[in-house]
Amino acid sequence: MKIRCFLLVVLLLAVSNIFAAPQFITNNVRAGATDAARVQKVARAAEALREQLIARRRDLHMHPELSNREERTARLVAEKLKALGLTDIRTGVARHGVTAMLVGGKPGPVVAVRADMDALPINETLDVPYKSQTPGIKHACGHDVHTTVGLGVAEVLAGMREDVRGSIKFIFQPAEEGAPRGEEGGATLMIKEGVLDNPRPRAIFGLHTEPNVQAGQIGFHSGPAMASSDTFTITIRGKSSHGAQPQLGVDAVVVASECVVALQTIRSRRIDPLEPLVITVGTINGGSRFNVIASEVKMTGTMRTLNNQVRERSITLMRETLQNVTAAYGATYELSMEGSNPVTYNEPALVEETLPTIRSIVGAENTLALKPFMPAEDFSNYQKIIPGFYYFLGVGNRAKGITAGWHTSEFDVDEESLVVGVKVMSNVLLDYLERHAGDK
Repeated sequence: MKIRCFLLVVLLLAVSNIFAAPQFITNNVRAGATDAARVQKVARAAEALREQLIARRRDLHMHPELSNREERTARLVAEKLKALGLTDIRTGVARHGVTAMLVGGKPGPVVAVRADMDALPINETLDVPYKSQTPGIKHACGHDVHTTVGLGVAEVLAGMREDVRGSIKFIFQPAEEGAPRGEEGGATLMIKEGVLDNPRPRAIFGLHTEPNVQAGQIGFHSGPAMASSDTFTITIRGKSSHGAQPQLGVDAVVVASECVVALQTIRSRRIDPLEPLVITVGTINGGSRFNVIASEVKMTGTMRTLNNQVRERSITLMRETLQNVTAAYGATYELSMEGSNPVTYNEPALVEETLPTIRSIVGAENTLALKPFMPAEDFSNYQKIIPGFYYFLGVGNRAKGITAGWHTSEFDVDEESLVVGVKVMSNVLLDYLERHAGDK
């Protein structure tokens, strides 16, 4: 009898579990379907903007503006944000920057997204319908794409405002390529003028075109992504004399030449070979006549590294090297460092929590871990203050011959990347707000 009762209990429990299981599975599917439905909603909205995105990017490409001169671009951005119903729109930030808030229909944290707007003093050589109409100026780094994607994200999310859990601060930044000499600009001036205040975002996201990554793919780094950047000016002072009597002077040209060579030993002999470092002297100017020993030579260049400690050590070694070389010849030197951007550092925890979102949009096979780049990016200045993730939007297409690199007259993008950029960034921002809705 006891055995029969035991078997009956087991049977009843099994039957109970069988009938309960469908409800459990249904709940799980429903929970997953909510996210899938939102992804599809974003995708439909982004696809509906396809022609508009292409037209806007082409318009911006045809009308490029240099750093701190982005008047037309900033005006178009502000007008679009106002038309979308965004609030707290500020213009004239850091000369031509524009910021705006999209307040969601649900309470939650604040996250920021940044897009830069400036072009480069490079002549357009592409024979395309959207060729630059301004001689000598071209969007050769894809900032027309960044601005277009940023506005596309604003439009998609403004159209689903009630689904947004928190607020999104949109930052359209001028002068990423560097302000003209004697002017302030870029991210540092934006920060100085309060772009990260009132309210302070919990994190910031940004993207950059990458022609070496194919359209439809996303590249990323965890940790150091792009190098620090320091611009330096070196002045070597000697003593002038007749070119036939060098013993009566101190030849600044010879001393400068020795300094150029000696500076390269910092990389090869003074810094750990496993640490990336570049010291480049780009210009040398000195002398007034072929038969006169030059009394002064000026050199300019750049230093790049992926480690802030290596950066500080290298600056110290530059001063030490210049001091020793010039002293050996009886000359003197002056070194000034300016225009510094720190290492672009993607917070690993932020990267790891964001990657599932990116993979869900483009696929794991199209989400590529990249090696760090030695070019610099002033997005790093925001990352000094709040966690940030700066990833790369594939814009290349080998089949179409779209392979030219940044800062070249042949640079172009596969415009299929525009919709991809909007889809990915929209979901990245929405998912971040959902994940951190309960954070204190």
